[in-house]
Amino acid sequence: MLYKEIFREENENVAERFDLMSEKIKAISSGEAAAVKFADFFKTMADYILFSVDLFNQEEAGTLFEKSLEGLKEDNHRMVEMQLPSNYEKSYLNPTYAKEVFGEDYYRPLMILASDLQALPSYAFEGKKMHMTIWMELFAEIFTLFEEEDTAPSEVKDAMYWFFHDYSEVFAEDKVRDMVDSKYDFFTDLIMNCDLTDTKYLYRFGEYVSENEIRTAEFMNTLSDEEIQSMADTMTEGYRIGYEHLGKDLSKKNTINLECPLGFERMSRQVIKNFKKLGLETTIFRNPNTSFAGFGGAKFGFYSSSVNKQYEFDHRYDKAFYLDKAFAERRIEAMHAAYEKYKDQAQVHAGPAVVEIFGEIPFEPKNNADALKYDRKQNETNVYIMGRLSDMANTYIPGDERSFTIISYPVPAIGDKFEEIFRETVKINTLDYHLYQDMQQKIIDILDKAKTVHVTGKGDNRTDMYVQIHPLSDPLKQTAFENCVADVNIPVGEVFTSPVLEGTHGKLHVSKVFLNELMYLDLEIDFEDGKIVSYNCANFETEKENKDYIYNNVLMQHETLPIGEFAIGTNTTAYKVGRDYDIQDKFTILIAEKTGPHFAVGDTCYSRAEDTAVFNPDGKEIIARDNSVSILRKEDPAKAYLNCHTDITIPYDELQDIVAIGYDGTEYDIIRDGKFVVPGTEKLNEPLN
Repeated sequence: MLYKEIFREENENVAERFDLMSEKIKAISSGEAAAVKFADFFKTMADYILFSVDLFNQEEAGTLFEKSLEGLKEDNHRMVEMQLPSNYEKSYLNPTYAKEVFGEDYYRPLMILASDLQALPSYAFEGKKMHMTIWMELFAEIFTLFEEEDTAPSEVKDAMYWFFHDYSEVFAEDKVRDMVDSKYDFFTDLIMNCDLTDTKYLYRFGEYVSENEIRTAEFMNTLSDEEIQSMADTMTEGYRIGYEHLGKDLSKKNTINLECPLGFERMSRQVIKNFKKLGLETTIFRNPNTSFAGFGGAKFGFYSSSVNKQYEFDHRYDKAFYLDKAFAERRIEAMHAAYEKYKDQAQVHAGPAVVEIFGEIPFEPKNNADALKYDRKQNETNVYIMGRLSDMANTYIPGDERSFTIISYPVPAIGDKFEEIFRETVKINTLDYHLYQDMQQKIIDILDKAKTVHVTGKGDNRTDMYVQIHPLSDPLKQTAFENCVADVNIPVGEVFTSPVLEGTHGKLHVSKVFLNELMYLDLEIDFEDGKIVSYNCANFETEKENKDYIYNNVLMQHETLPIGEFAIGTNTTAYKVGRDYDIQDKFTILIAEKTGPHFAVGDTCYSRAEDTAVFNPDGKEIIARDNSVSILRKEDPAKAYLNCHTDITIPYDELQDIVAIGYDGTEYDIIRDGKFVVPGTEKLNEPLN
């Protein structure tokens, strides 16, 4: 438990403040709140804080897990009670209800405060006394403001603003330290030392435990040691091969960040052991859970099932309440200080190894008019922050010296055939990559003759895209497409390129697609010279709502995005599994992108590593690593990188043809009427028949 040593000194330094605040919160709970405006809110939140303080005191005394299973379940339910769908309508976390109770002037800060305080139980489990103290102090400060009858809304906003301003270093250090410093071993210590045969262990992490996590852990316990070892080997060997394939030296690294879901600890334990054999200590950080850290959206780090995705959706932009240019500079300054503090550890950090899950009920968000949103200026500021932080990460953890790997598995929410689907997914993840490598090379040999590739949809699909391909000056030594086998992106199954933007144009249309866990109906995007010029979908009643939805969640608040990738997915086996079990809409993008051609908007696949030579297994160098946007890095990196990359896949059943058009106008069919027609790729059609 090395992490205890990290926090020991600061916990001792803040002990008096912690005790003082605990007594203050008790007083608010027991009577002081009754005399102030919004008394029920302050009483409710004081009780929640005291519950979290009690968890912390039990953790510090070593008695937190001496409870019965029922007691642990009660605590776990209490942690998320306000978020539960059954309670959300009348919860202070709900923007509409908060506005109804607090009025226009006060609902935003009080709702955000209630949401950010949901992080307290996780701090308690990790023994972070200082973190708990500063949040209690903020709560007490805002309570004191409301003891005055004429509290000005600006006073409440200032309290929130200066809290995040003053404690930026705390939150920034959490982010960097937990990613690169293996001494922060809260999660790894539990994974390696808990009794995983008793699912009671799930309640030790401070995360929500649903039936998904319980049934996943139970299923994992039915697998043999050999099966677990094989799953772990697939992931870690993919990581090792990825470094080798990219010509990078893994021996220079000594830490790797594991992002993994609760319930997969048997596999995670073996993954940690495998990485240790490769000379890598594992770090694991918690999924962000406050507005400062970017709460909401796709999950990463250590995470569990969503309690309520609508709650997360409603709070994605809470930072809008206090985001301005001064705050942006403060956050950037704090992150720089954190990276400087941990620069030695960052230099030898290898990158992420990610386990994603799929199978949860597809989420169709509802727009809440009272939820916070960025205005145009804040959009620009947020994009600026993300760009600066990405540049900073690339400086301290150089992009041309790191890699990643990602693998996906289903969870029980996928339905009654979970165990069947899980085993089918294992097969998908372990397909013979030599076989695919050979078939994909035959496709690349045709594509390398092309000046343009024409992609058309079938039936109601309106896709009609022309993609400009990088010319080859030496076809014997160069290629425009990467032959992607099972290394960084598991499973196997795609050939991809970074297109030439100039001349790339047309319409991309998909009837239904999930991107970053959000559903899009009739998504339609038009391109000119490789950049988005218009877009729409059919999720909401008004065109404005639909366009705002895409602007915020696909364009990521950019006015336009270039096409960073064009690819042809070849994993027809995964497509068949999706079709046979009717789970196409539940696949992660990692699998979905292999089940048809796809276009990614945003950065190229080689973002921040464009100058590193990359070779296919046949020895040819992949020269299509740049486009006219990414090349701007040579004059101004802020103009070159968008810090997003979203794949949009056309399924085979909506696909008509993919045709390579040569410089002399000769047409070479890759796919005709949704089937592969390149000689030697016939086996790819077997799952489609």
